[in-house]
Amino acid sequence: MAATLVLVLGLMIIISLSMGFLSIPLGDIFYIVCGKIFGIRLPTHAMAETYQAVILDVRLPRIFTCAAVGAALSTSGVLFQGILLNPLADPYTLGVSAGAAFGACIAILLNLSATYVSIPFFAFMGACTTLFFVIFLSYSSRQQIGGLSSNNLILSGIIVAAILSAGISFLKFVANEQVSVIIFWLMGSFASKTWTNFWVVFSFLILGFSIALYYARDLNLISLGDRSAASLGVNLKKVTLILLVTGSMLAAVSVSISGIIGFVGLLVPHMIRLITGPDNRHLLPLSLVAGAILLLGADTITRAVLPHEIPIGILTALTGGPVFCWIFKKSRMG
Repeated sequence: MAATLVLVLGLMIIISLSMGFLSIPLGDIFYIVCGKIFGIRLPTHAMAETYQAVILDVRLPRIFTCAAVGAALSTSGVLFQGILLNPLADPYTLGVSAGAAFGACIAILLNLSATYVSIPFFAFMGACTTLFFVIFLSYSSRQQIGGLSSNNLILSGIIVAAILSAGISFLKFVANEQVSVIIFWLMGSFASKTWTNFWVVFSFLILGFSIALYYARDLNLISLGDRSAASLGVNLKKVTLILLVTGSMLAAVSVSISGIIGFVGLLVPHMIRLITGPDNRHLLPLSLVAGAILLLGADTITRAVLPHEIPIGILTALTGGPVFCWIFKKSRMG
């Protein structure tokens, strides 16, 4: 199953490389990529230089960044659904997206994107601040096990997200001509992504996925209930905090790079769980690859199939919503 998904992802990358405003033959793609990897001198005629620039400087950074963000969001979704014991939890349940959006809106409103402080940095800081405030708000010393409960975390996330959403509405109200920039950022996009964007997301993804896989067995035991997990040797407070921070950081860095893209972190774990079952040791790696495939497919459609590129968040919401309704209804009937 894992090998099949990896093969599909590889094919998806090749197809996506060939599609776009400038259609590039597969043979040229193979030649340019291999030439770059193995240091082979490439032809210098005009069209070859154009192909190289399009593939190496435009499409590859965007495709790899898109795949990494999809993998990070789906991994984050698995962690949140496992920690909060809630099938409707997703990377944005704790208000991370609202925090990132608030930070980005402030950066856009103050025109800080033109200075040394970029919009992704403000979005990342907004997401991190929101995460730690939600954890602080939900922590209770009276909680017998771990100090954190899933109900308190979800309620705190909802409260903070509602406050930040009101703040975002106010910022849009006072933004005047910059309101269109804010709205476009909020809907998510991979346009103009660079290799720097990819390496940032990829670094966090490797770190977060390694931590998640290391604690996959503990995540399985947490699904049995707090008391059962504690009796089987799981340090609930430590594991919960580490996985919460890991999942939220994956979501934060994704949102700071791409904007808000919904349903990937919610939908992918449910789809993979239908195939593998609830064992997180299998669910995590397969969700990672499936998330990359899903988001890359959606980005390819918005970039190369539709007559005009639309924000990817719109497409994932329009397609992911009905699919999730079908999966949810099917699970209720099963």
